[in-house]
Amino acid sequence: MYLWSFARAPHLLRARTRQHPRGLIWRWRSGWCHYKAVIFEASGVLLPSPHKTAADWEARNCVPAGTIQQALLSGGENSPSLKYRRGELTSAEFLQELGQQCFEIMVDSYREGTCKPDPHVYQLCLERLGIQPQESIFLDSSSQNLKAAAQLGIKTVKVDDPGAALKELETHLGFPLQGFVPYTRAVRPNMEIPRENLQKYLENVLSDEAKAPLVLRQFGHGQSTRTYCVKFGDHLLVLKKEPCDLWCPSGPSVGREYRVLKALAEAGVPVPTVLSLCEDSSTLGTPFYLMEHCPGRVYSDISLPALQPHQRRGVYAAMSQVLSQIHSINLRAAKLEDFGKHGNYIQQQVEIWTKQYRAMETHVIPAMERLIEWLPLHFPESQKTTVVHGDFRIDNLVFHPDRPEVLAVLGWKLSTLGDPISDLANNCMAFFLPPHFSALRGLRTCDLRHLGVPTAEEYSQMYCDHMGMGLPENWNFYMAFAFFRLAVMLQGLHKCALAGMPTPGESSPEDTEFVADLAWEFAIKEGFRVFDSLPSTSTMSRLTPAKL
Repeated sequence: MYLWSFARAPHLLRARTRQHPRGLIWRWRSGWCHYKAVIFEASGVLLPSPHKTAADWEARNCVPAGTIQQALLSGGENSPSLKYRRGELTSAEFLQELGQQCFEIMVDSYREGTCKPDPHVYQLCLERLGIQPQESIFLDSSSQNLKAAAQLGIKTVKVDDPGAALKELETHLGFPLQGFVPYTRAVRPNMEIPRENLQKYLENVLSDEAKAPLVLRQFGHGQSTRTYCVKFGDHLLVLKKEPCDLWCPSGPSVGREYRVLKALAEAGVPVPTVLSLCEDSSTLGTPFYLMEHCPGRVYSDISLPALQPHQRRGVYAAMSQVLSQIHSINLRAAKLEDFGKHGNYIQQQVEIWTKQYRAMETHVIPAMERLIEWLPLHFPESQKTTVVHGDFRIDNLVFHPDRPEVLAVLGWKLSTLGDPISDLANNCMAFFLPPHFSALRGLRTCDLRHLGVPTAEEYSQMYCDHMGMGLPENWNFYMAFAFFRLAVMLQGLHKCALAGMPTPGESSPEDTEFVADLAWEFAIKEGFRVFDSLPSTSTMSRLTPAKL
């Protein structure tokens, strides 16, 4: 299976791939294309066959035919190829071990066998994708395989020439496939930016490419995402623009994002390299900054379905490590001592998000009313002050394509100075949310042991081990606050949607109420822990026993 050779190819745009025993499945989210998936073999169809490449190399170098194939397959579970796929060998180690085995073995001529097509394979693809046959396209060079897929009602494309097949596929899909950057799309009509102004700005910033052609696309699926992919000559850049309508209580952010990214990069934290900041709104309508594009793998599904169990655990370990790295930055050395207020971060946040909720309130949510009264009574007595990301989660990380390593941390809009445990709690919310929750995919009903994913407790301990500390005893308070803040965000999205304003996602009253109830569940756990030590106050006397 050659998933990553496929996933890094420039023609894979806005695509979500899933690994399958017989090939690759390309799926995207689109409201304007009839087809929802393209299915094809991993090798020998649109990609060069590794078997043919190996055979050609053997012929050119007078190596007995089939030597590479047998070296790949020999050794069973300890074969170089399987060890490489499991992440037990680096690329260099894999090639070294493969070369050693090729040197040692003597083989007969390589004989390829062909299996008759099994319609069950294509049915399994459809079931795993959750789509109907008529919503998919299958590409193959084998007439037998195409016939088996067509019998299920799948649209088929015969691949005699890869270039011609891609053109036919583009015709069926209704959009081009080549020359783009993953996770991008055409700029939405209501989010276009003045191209001539951007061209002039780029010519000034990148004077070595003064007359380079400009190619502009847009990242993300949210309706208010103002992050663009800019190809300017040999430069591949990302442009982050301030939205025109700010719904987030943090207010304008691109200037702060630029500052913190620059400081963190100098401190060794993996973040994109920023190039320039433009605060003159006359250029593109609102302030913006430019940074280098960081290619890699972004996981939108926290269950990591395309990975093996040991790989999933490695990803979570890398995520915890980079979070601790952020929280270990020396503020004075990074010149970030004035990036936010010192102390009382949680108190300030509760006040800010409570005001935001009241401004966005559309109906009474009992759990939110209880939380607004409960949270100020349970503030942590002591809080460490570090850089906090504010929205630390797995889909804000760019991972190395072949190993569990974070290449870049994205999404710094809510960053400030504050209590680092709030970041950890925010990061752990997904453990308690359902897999198909519209606002944030979770792991609540997943078999974590089977997946190889650590539990919330194990993941939190990974972080604490990196930080050399123990998990705070008032952990449930932090989780209650994290879900309270998420509920406020969802309520804000709902209110903006009712007003016809563009939002970075979708929400409903039911979503807000569900998350508010989750927050209150953690509040109850924390309340029982400290109940006996709570002071007697007039506010507490008004709470009913059910609320405690």
